[in-house]
Amino acid sequence: MRVVMSRSAHDFVTPLTLATLSRNPVLTEFTAGSTGEWNNHVELGLWADLFVIAPASANTLSKMAAGSCDNLLTAVYLSARCPVAVSPAMDLDMWHHAATQRNISQLSQDGVRFIAPRFGELASGLVGLGRMAEPEEIHQFIVDTISSTSALAGKKVLLTAGPTQEAIDPVRYVTNHSTGKMGYAVAEALARAGAQVHVVSGPTTLDVAHPMISVERVTSAEQMWQACEKHFAHVDLAVLSAAVADYKPLKAADQKIKKNESALVLTLTKTVDIAAELGKRKKPHQVIVGFALETENEEAHALEKMERKNFDLIVLNSLRDAGAGFGGDTNKIKMISRDKRVQSFELKSKKEVARDIVQAIVELYA
Repeated sequence: MRVVMSRSAHDFVTPLTLATLSRNPVLTEFTAGSTGEWNNHVELGLWADLFVIAPASANTLSKMAAGSCDNLLTAVYLSARCPVAVSPAMDLDMWHHAATQRNISQLSQDGVRFIAPRFGELASGLVGLGRMAEPEEIHQFIVDTISSTSALAGKKVLLTAGPTQEAIDPVRYVTNHSTGKMGYAVAEALARAGAQVHVVSGPTTLDVAHPMISVERVTSAEQMWQACEKHFAHVDLAVLSAAVADYKPLKAADQKIKKNESALVLTLTKTVDIAAELGKRKKPHQVIVGFALETENEEAHALEKMERKNFDLIVLNSLRDAGAGFGGDTNKIKMISRDKRVQSFELKSKKEVARDIVQAIVELYA
């Protein structure tokens, strides 16, 4: 490992610390101190298998996007032939600023990969999006990138996530407890494996800033179906993790329903079965991964669902398992393939579960 530091980075950590950890001299200037020896940025750019800039400030992103070359770091970037990744870190208003977003867009077009910033407390005291990803996440990104198979490179993915909301009137709706956390984690894991992911998301507070992921937000099952129908023919893989409502009110009231009666009777009708409809339309080259959340006879119900909806793989979890289900940051799953092979996994974080799911998808293609 070789370390290049900008001058301002010295204010946060000493070069000696990183030199000790990397077992190589830390480079900052084009020439080495009093000796005048040239730190060859071209050689560094050719030497690296992966170039990661962490943290990447708004200033550095701006210089990279413009092709500026006024320090050793940006000179190495312009010389690099390997994959380049950045882990942005800045205040939330700087992150959301139009100029920063333009720079991110330009860098994405240039092939730079992004390790998305996280939500949390920032140096300004504000709370929001802009924290650098945790070192463990950056390390995992590096491991995934260096050791990743090319099985998903170039694959186009449609992924559904979150709940749907079915209107009763302009104020009320029928929904479920899904937060979308599992689906968004799978989307990020797929993108890290090289796939281009289009997420059709029901209402959720989650967001994602990976350049290989686009998000289309919908509300109802019908809207989710329309989006899936539009995209499905153009993808290689569909991952259907959304908790789509099975029923909706037969007719939504135009005005708020007043509390006049002792009881309110709602007549419900079935929503479109998105998974089944896509299963009917699946082409030989396409793969569909479904999800099942069950409360009893879990494996039997999951197998029946997989056959009926023409899935290639189904991810099963049970509400009877502590730590699994909606809302939390953990999950405990089983994965069942078309040949009825069952893989059981221990309770893990949803990010770890997402990596297991993506690995199973890679094996399907292999």
